[in-house]
Amino acid sequence: MPSITTIHESLPYIDSPPTSTQLTAAQTLITRERTLHPDDPNHAPPPPPPYHPQFLTPLLTSEFSRLSSTSPPPKLNALDLSRYNTLPSQPPNPTPHSLQSELSKAYTSHAYISSRRSHLALLDTYGKTAWLVGNYHLEGELKALEKELAQTKQEIDLVTLARKTRQEEVGPEMRMLEENWKMGVGRVLETEVATEGVRREVLGVLAGRE
Repeated sequence: MPSITTIHESLPYIDSPPTSTQLTAAQTLITRERTLHPDDPNHAPPPPPPYHPQFLTPLLTSEFSRLSSTSPPPKLNALDLSRYNTLPSQPPNPTPHSLQSELSKAYTSHAYISSRRSHLALLDTYGKTAWLVGNYHLEGELKALEKELAQTKQEIDLVTLARKTRQEEVGPEMRMLEENWKMGVGRVLETEVATEGVRREVLGVLAGRE
């Protein structure tokens, strides 16, 4: 069921409020109708079902098996962060290849630390101002949305009030028309009953002559 927190008065104001018996009967009819027609999945999507083994890929299956095989579960070391926080050490038996590898690691560490220092300096200089400016803009957007919401609620209240006033103005006329309609229907029924009585009398007279 969708979460509906707003209720609009859509029933006519000139009608008498339904009784508890009528409300119960209406709710019973609604429940019966909903059992025959399922909800629109786009309107009230059902909760997601728990994962099923058939939706697991081989990679996920192997990862779940790895995590469940040890206790506590091991951490996933996808990135080697040691190159960024430790300085390379000189190998005991240096060779051109090993020195080239250590030099590459040193360049990587230097580039990362330099970039980190630049970012921290920028954050220290402009971070507070940028954060305050961002909060200022968010506060302005929030105030604008709150103002728009209050204006929309006011417009809804004005429309509802005008609708109620208009219906109360034409209420006596509607009641008079309803009573006239009931009287007209009653007269039609009375006429049909009288016509049926006359028809039977005629049939009775004709049957007596025969």
